Amino acid sequence: MKKEDTQIKAYMGEDTVFNGSLSFDGTVRIDGKFEGKVHTDDTLIVGETGHLIAEISAGTIVCMGRVEGTLIASKKVEIHSSSRVVGNIKSPALYIELGGVLDGSCDMTGKETKIIPLVKAEEKKVPAQSAKG
Repeated sequence: MKKEDTQIKAYMGEDTVFNGSLSFDGTVRIDGKFEGKVHTDDTLIVGETGHLIAEISAGTIVCMGRVEGTLIASKKVEIHSSSRVVGNIKSPALYIELGGVLDGSCDMTGKETKIIPLVKAEEKKVPAQSAKG
């Protein structure tokens, strides 16, 4: 059996409009309009005419069109010259071609963000003092 990672398993054409949740294995290319959530461990390609308003979680995200939302990639995010990404990216690797636009923030630390409380739990439990006089 050949390993064909670059073979596109599914394709949403230019005139396609989809609203919902998409999960898949392999490579999917979207050239139409998509709103919702995308989840995969593999590759999502947003074509030149693609417009996604979505929360995307993927292994690799290749942007050649317009993407609005949150992009989380376990491997890498590519923003090509014809692309505009509005939103936040979390990825260990980021490639932005000259002319590509990222309007948002990028986290490449690879670490989970933890909320650290300013006051320790023990300090919150101060016994009430009675006023005896």
